Amino acid sequence: MSGSKSPFVSVIIPVFNDGDRLRLCLTALAQQTYARSRFEIIVVDNGSDDLNLVKDLVAVYDNATLAVEPLPGSYAARNRGLGLAKGEAIAFTDADCIPATDWLERGVARLRQDPNCGQVVGRINLFFADPQRPTAVELYESLTAFPQERLLREQHGGATANVLTWRRVIDRAGCFDPRLKSNGDLEWGRRVFEAGFQQVYADDVQVGHPARRSLGELHRRTVRLAGGYYDVQLKQAKSLGQRQWVFVQALLQNLVPPVFFVVNAFGDKRLNNLAQKLKVSSVMVMVRYISAWETLRLKFGGASSRN
Repeated sequence: MSGSKSPFVSVIIPVFNDGDRLRLCLTALAQQTYARSRFEIIVVDNGSDDLNLVKDLVAVYDNATLAVEPLPGSYAARNRGLGLAKGEAIAFTDADCIPATDWLERGVARLRQDPNCGQVVGRINLFFADPQRPTAVELYESLTAFPQERLLREQHGGATANVLTWRRVIDRAGCFDPRLKSNGDLEWGRRVFEAGFQQVYADDVQVGHPARRSLGELHRRTVRLAGGYYDVQLKQAKSLGQRQWVFVQALLQNLVPPVFFVVNAFGDKRLNNLAQKLKVSSVMVMVRYISAWETLRLKFGGASSRN
């Protein structure tokens, strides 16, 4: 893409104890087809144990800078990046993502197609550590994680692992809610929608993302997502009665056996055999009950988790 006519882009990447995968992300950004002089990278450390490692990784790239946000949470970190961003356009991804070489070029092109475009939500491709021997958790993630097109259609948002927008949109819709540990990208997307902007799903704007492999990783993600969902619903509740109903709904939807998911899993051609179908179904049941327990914990005074 022509450098002189291309909008300047700020790429914002929060990171928390993920130096090895941040290295891969930065390497991919260094290979972008978008003119190097027309984008900057802002890495925001959010309390990593080894800040010097992050500093060393960022220092390799002349168009990258490092900021630090002490308030825990990726949305607080993204807001810190927005405060430093010089770009007319803003691109969000995560430290564990590997953007395609044409990610920025295609993403900016989609932003520019509609003068009222407020948000481009791109595709997130999950990959396995060993494609020949995926774990039960990886298989489950491949069916459930990051359904960007559906999220945009049903909830007017998408995961900030792959989202592009304009600075003017953020100025109008506001920054992320720093109190949220998860689902803040969907909450922000709804504000963009309510402000009257067009939202676009772009299948050709792609990043790669490793599927979680272990039950421990999935447990942490499930707890974070359940807390984020609960926090967002409480934020939108207008009365005590509505807040109580949020709790009841969140609890019931996770205690009800996932019959439809299991039926769909058994008919899903992406699962190669009966063993895979049984494994994925078992993982789904586990996720439901972890979410229910987390909802109970939050109701009785617990705080949502960032991990």
